Amino acid sequence: MDSELALPIVYQDTDYVAVDKPHGLLVHRTHLSGSRDAALQRLRNQLGRRVYPIHRLDRPTSGVLVFALNPDAARALAQLFESRRVEKHYLAVCRGWTEETGLIDHPIGTGDHRQAARTRYRRRDTVELPIPVGPYPAARYSLVDVWPETGRMHQIRRHFAHIRHPLIGDTTHGEGRHNRLFRQYFQCHHLLLRADRLAFPHPFREADVCIHAPLPERWKELFRALGWQPHIAREQGCDPARRQGMTEDG
Repeated sequence: MDSELALPIVYQDTDYVAVDKPHGLLVHRTHLSGSRDAALQRLRNQLGRRVYPIHRLDRPTSGVLVFALNPDAARALAQLFESRRVEKHYLAVCRGWTEETGLIDHPIGTGDHRQAARTRYRRRDTVELPIPVGPYPAARYSLVDVWPETGRMHQIRRHFAHIRHPLIGDTTHGEGRHNRLFRQYFQCHHLLLRADRLAFPHPFREADVCIHAPLPERWKELFRALGWQPHIAREQGCDPARRQGMTEDG
């Protein structure tokens, strides 16, 4: 397989494999996308065996994506997702300075299709840039840890737009002026939302699984440009204390 198409594998055992999905890649093909390239097909070709999708990431979102290696493993992990026993942690950059911590409890959808949705977040850092945007003389942004408690489509993106802190690079729910600022000053052309860690009790072993995808170089470059270098060093993977913090703080 072409090495340029190979997906970085961040975890693998006899039942599951997890990859670091790049932004812009579909999880699986759809008739609406017009593209035959997708993570499922890439990984199947890469491993030379069938893989089973368990969950999804939006096309513009990068980070940890887990597949099962057999039908029993797929059913077992799907049940953990449905019972909310899978801990999901994201990193995001949004417009404005958020509250230090928050819970966004806001249904998603319209009419009879509205679904309950809950997202917790914690502000990790802020920055103010001396660049005027609209009527404001400076532009403010936050780096946030995000823990979605439910898994609705575009949930994190919609929730942060709902509290008027849209994510940078979100061309659907975001704010065009701030997206353009990041393109112009930081050459950032992608959504700043990343599935950083995913943790769950292994269905077939007496052990917890915590999967971490290290920050890509493009995120590190952005953190350096915004003065957020300490958060590059904080990327420590999945130690037990960090998982406990995800549960208590998230």
